[in-house]
Amino acid sequence: MLRRAALPAVAALLIALGGCANATDPSSPTIVLPPSGAVPDYQLGGAYDPSPEVGIVGRDRGAEPAPGVYSICYVNGFQTQPGELDAWPRELLLQRDGEVVFDPDWPGEALIDTSSAAHREKIADTVIPWIEGCAGAGFDAVEFDNLDSYSRSGGSLSLDDSLALAALLVDAAHAVGLAAGQKNAAEDAALLHEWAGFDFAVTEECAAYEECGAYTAVYADHVIDIEYTDELPRPFAEMCADDSSPDSMVLRDRDLVTPDDDAYAFEACD
Repeated sequence: MLRRAALPAVAALLIALGGCANATDPSSPTIVLPPSGAVPDYQLGGAYDPSPEVGIVGRDRGAEPAPGVYSICYVNGFQTQPGELDAWPRELLLQRDGEVVFDPDWPGEALIDTSSAAHREKIADTVIPWIEGCAGAGFDAVEFDNLDSYSRSGGSLSLDDSLALAALLVDAAHAVGLAAGQKNAAEDAALLHEWAGFDFAVTEECAAYEECGAYTAVYADHVIDIEYTDELPRPFAEMCADDSSPDSMVLRDRDLVTPDDDAYAFEACD
């Protein structure tokens, strides 16, 4: 079970950063949330024209947004992207005994060291231009992945550290008119929304793991779920019909390949 931060400690941390991240600023750009119940598609493995029924598309920050739909820009804010390790200063990578710590499930992704305010400011200096690039490209929102990387750090990082960096990144997204999406981290949804200011959630397999309620309790109908063909505990149609499943849910292949690949899979709820 993931370590839970004490609420007073989290509050004190964010007050030190300048106050609660979800405070309303009348001078801020208008933030538009994902359309409730719209059919999503998740295209991190490659961009392609979405099906006509699709109203929400998630793509990598290196891709252009899909025209005519609500577009979400994927940013890996707490771990390095595969192939981008050298783009990060070594001092910002979590290390143990002089060796960089990698995500055990994603060996190409190193954990970013969020353990100090100085590090978080430098991390933000790298990530915020990506966020601004998403806005400049025409995306409507940004999702931040690996908010729960602290849980894979062997105790070197904490939830407080993630919340503090997340608050910086969410503020940066809001400053350029982007809604900010929490990616996964069901256990921390309430704190991520309240103290970091996230507006909606993008989840993977919340129906398969029976944790969708942790998101909908916080974000109501602004939850977008991606299920995968190789991990279905029951027929997808049954999962769609389950009252606990989000209205915006899609079935995709694990590698999120494009339609010209034989492994491609896409199915929306009726």
